[in-house]
Amino acid sequence: MVVAFNILVINPGSTSTKIAWYDDDVETWRKTITHAPEELSEFDGVISQLDFRLKAVEDALKEAGYSFDDLDAVIGRGGIVDPPMPGGVYRVEEVLIEYLKCCKPWEHASNLGGLMAHSIAQPRNIPAFIADSVATDELDDIARITGLPELPKYSLAHTLNVKSVVRKAAKELDGDWRKLRFIVAHLGGGFTICAHRDGRMVDLNNANENGPFSPERAGTVPTGDLVKLCYSGKYNVKELRRKLAGASGFVGYLGTNDVRVVKQRIEEGDERAALIYRAMAFQVAKEIASYSAVLEGKVDAIIMTGGVAYDDDFVAMVTERVQWIAPVLVYPGENEMKSLAENALRVLKGEEKSSSYADVVENYRKREVL
Repeated sequence: MVVAFNILVINPGSTSTKIAWYDDDVETWRKTITHAPEELSEFDGVISQLDFRLKAVEDALKEAGYSFDDLDAVIGRGGIVDPPMPGGVYRVEEVLIEYLKCCKPWEHASNLGGLMAHSIAQPRNIPAFIADSVATDELDDIARITGLPELPKYSLAHTLNVKSVVRKAAKELDGDWRKLRFIVAHLGGGFTICAHRDGRMVDLNNANENGPFSPERAGTVPTGDLVKLCYSGKYNVKELRRKLAGASGFVGYLGTNDVRVVKQRIEEGDERAALIYRAMAFQVAKEIASYSAVLEGKVDAIIMTGGVAYDDDFVAMVTERVQWIAPVLVYPGENEMKSLAENALRVLKGEEKSSSYADVVENYRKREVL
């Protein structure tokens, strides 16, 4: 008799909580719970929203005919913690809970994922997990050096989808994802371009700070002129950060973050829109090519994924410039919910062992002593 595992996936965002119920890796139900700004404004911060969001999830499940008591595991989106963790599935235990609540180095709604999972799982004596956090850090030490000692590179990426498509590509190539070399371009509101070698993200751009510009973000910009802009008196710190990561790229040049709108303008003869569109593809291709050097030119495949990868014209422009490096595979979309479910399922089936964040903290402290 084949036993299916009931898995609840929780993906908190700034103004929403996405939830999905899986029987093994088959999604049977999904809902996005939208939280009104006036509701969230009553809370001091993200962590204080925990009980409020839990109640919303429980109500949504009951309305759909599901119960927490039927679950075998709960997995939440991985949050931001310091020290950061390597990729993989982590048990939500006391040490991880403590660090998720700290919200360091900054506050993010994803920190609620593990906390919500634990709150549901603990009284029912079932496991709670997080997996492939956005702050996953597997960088080679050489990749952290920037040229300015005060500003090392930090790892911040669309890890969940990167790891998911790497596994998918390895299966397509009939290989072990832990022994292959990929360049992954996750193309969403922000872009993550990543060199993935032997199971690790050994180098990548931080989508909020460098790399190609994207529909919402500036990417790498001239540093001297950026310093002048900082001291121009036009912006405070919060405003300028918002401009660089949220109001730049397509938004800055064309007033929209919607690729479909830009394509419509191009079809109507908007030459400026066409130039910016081509420039974005140009920068993505350059970034992909640079990571071929990280992998010594030994690349099994280039992978394009994320929402922008649905755009065949954009994919074709990038492919034309990089296909000399390696075959190009395209997996459009993000698939975060399914990826989380698959991570939990591998542990439940004994195909993978979950890790402990306590070990990460201990190893970090030992390095500090050295």
